Amino acid sequence: MKALSRNIRVSPFKLRVYADSIRGKNVSTAVHWLEGQALNRVVPIAKTIVSAYHNARQADSSIVDMAQMRIKEIRIDQGPVIRSFKPGAQGRACPQRTRLSHISVIVEKY
Repeated sequence: MKALSRNIRVSPFKLRVYADSIRGKNVSTAVHWLEGQALNRVVPIAKTIVSAYHNARQADSSIVDMAQMRIKEIRIDQGPVIRSFKPGAQGRACPQRTRLSHISVIVEKY
């Protein structure tokens, strides 16, 4: 089953490191590993994985535990960019780009 999270306000470059480290792993192992990280940026990834697990559980009643599932595919894509300006030196305006991410997770049964 699949789960999507869109317009996450974290840069995709910062999220892909964590997605690469849990790709192909057991869902329960991946969620516990992400919860062990002391960073707020891994929370949306963990929520999306849990959402994909619950979607799969809703579709297939034989799934009773996260240990029966593995992460088949996890993808972090670039979302829209929020552009703004902050004051710079000598009265100049410095452009700022806030990058947003889209997270897609596909889990499958062992």
